[in-house]
Amino acid sequence: MAHRPRSDMIAETRAKLLAAGRRAFGTAGYAEASMDDFTAEAGLTRGALYHHFGGKEGLLKAVIAEIDAEINDRLAEVSARAENPWQGFVGECIAYIEMALEPEIQRIMLLDGPAVLGDPSAWPNQTACIRSLTANLQRFADEGVLPALDAEAAARLLNGAMLSASLWIANAPDPESTTRRAVAAFTLLLESLRAAKPGPGGSEAPQ
Repeated sequence: MAHRPRSDMIAETRAKLLAAGRRAFGTAGYAEASMDDFTAEAGLTRGALYHHFGGKEGLLKAVIAEIDAEINDRLAEVSARAENPWQGFVGECIAYIEMALEPEIQRIMLLDGPAVLGDPSAWPNQTACIRSLTANLQRFADEGVLPALDAEAAARLLNGAMLSASLWIANAPDPESTTRRAVAAFTLLLESLRAAKPGPGGSEAPQ
């Protein structure tokens, strides 16, 4: 039997550790997840975990990156189903907020992630999110869907609002009710932005 390429074996080991860590973090939580338990589940050793991820915290970062990539794919699907780009943009934003209700995202991304890794607004994935928001808002402004605006400033404000809403939902006594309130307020915010018209001197004023 031919030997498998080393690159394939490395990728398989990483995938096994990611899957086992993700299950442990999503069910038991980061603090209670035992490295020995989930490495044994993957048929590997603690040494393999340290080699590939540097430890438990490094594995959490990798799990968060994996979930974040899946979230981006799901949001792209939401946008693709929309009747027009603006509705797709609104749909993506609302779907992002509503994902805070999902147990895995809630526990790993919104509860344990900030507790272990610090302020989510400083995570690497937020840079990409802000770039995407900025590009969308600039396009809408150029096409006249939105009034002229500082796209990056608006993107940072909207990104902060979505992140804050998600954290609010994850920590709320009644997440379902909190989600409805957050979605209603954020939808109004987006539609108010769209309804704004240039005021005297080029400033923005409500319609």
